[in-house]
Amino acid sequence: MAQTPSHPVSRRSLLRALGGTAALGALAGCGVPAAYVRPGDRAVADLSATDKRLAWANWPLYIDTDDDNPNKRPTLEAFEKRTGISVDYVEEINDNDEFFGKISPALMNHQSTGRDLIVMSDWMCARFVRLGWVQRMDRAHQSNVAKYLDPLLRSPAFDPGRRCTVPWQSGITGIAYNRRKLGREIRRVSDLWADDLKGRVTLLSGLDEAFALLMQGNGVDITKWTADDFHQVCDQVEKEVRRGQIRRFTGNDYTKDLVSGDVLACQAYSGDVIQLQADNPDIRFVVPEEGAELWSDSLMIPNRARHKANAERLIDYYYEPEVAAELAAWVNYVCPVPAAREVLAASKDADTAALADNPLIFPDDTMRKHLAIARDITSTERVEFAQRWNKIVGL
Repeated sequence: MAQTPSHPVSRRSLLRALGGTAALGALAGCGVPAAYVRPGDRAVADLSATDKRLAWANWPLYIDTDDDNPNKRPTLEAFEKRTGISVDYVEEINDNDEFFGKISPALMNHQSTGRDLIVMSDWMCARFVRLGWVQRMDRAHQSNVAKYLDPLLRSPAFDPGRRCTVPWQSGITGIAYNRRKLGREIRRVSDLWADDLKGRVTLLSGLDEAFALLMQGNGVDITKWTADDFHQVCDQVEKEVRRGQIRRFTGNDYTKDLVSGDVLACQAYSGDVIQLQADNPDIRFVVPEEGAELWSDSLMIPNRARHKANAERLIDYYYEPEVAAELAAWVNYVCPVPAAREVLAASKDADTAALADNPLIFPDDTMRKHLAIARDITSTERVEFAQRWNKIVGL
């Protein structure tokens, strides 16, 4: 089994609402009509039948690699061998907003991005879907997706029926803590505000990453949260900042504080904690009793992609349970193909087989009842909400 590396780049990079891509981000965030692309203007002639290739943009360290040669990607090479389709795989996405700024000029001007497949966090996928910048997929080419996609992920509010997006990998935003150093369990979001944790708690700095779990702590159904729910969370966080409960707001660097012991409890991603537990079994991950957010980084086919059918075929290939299992054994995020669990369980390698019983890769029935996909922040809400949240966290 391939060794899972530590992931230095967040899969859910913080939102820089007023950062380097401010002009483009504001344009999309405000839903300027000029940026919207109508359905009839999204597709071009598909060359897939005669041009057996495609270009795929993904995040670093987000696909299986060979133990002895990190430049070899076994599942991807198997796809190329089986289909004869050559894949130009580029690890060029380091931040959702940065990549949005990189390809948005082409998309808003009805031009090709030069990419047939991209992977973005679902909150950013929602922006692409609203702007009409991605193409609807043909499920006739995707029988595995139709059959094996996890029911929990099938119909987010921003893309009912997952017609324009398909999860690549998923994860859970919950709470991580050091059980031995804390000396007790954490079960609820409100436990973060306990006196014995004063100054030793971190929250995620990104608006899209942080808000849902905190709302769930208030008993909110995050599939249909309101502006009042958001502002209530902000009021609470401001209170905890004033009294010194929160040490700081972080990106993925929260793992350093947790490992060092400077922080005893924090908002965290399930995939990170699996990696931390390999070195420190005292680090625990909990889905709070009130629930936790289930999120995805999803595959999309951008407008004017020249190899749409090839891209659809690749997506469907990764939904074969055997392929999904091989990928899950390497990346250790929540697998969007529950049927892959049986494949891993049957492995002759003990470490690989054990992954089938890890609820942070294959959530059990009890955990699944406590997971929900948050509705996304709409274009009209984003400017106001980002301004308030970024002021609190110091962005």
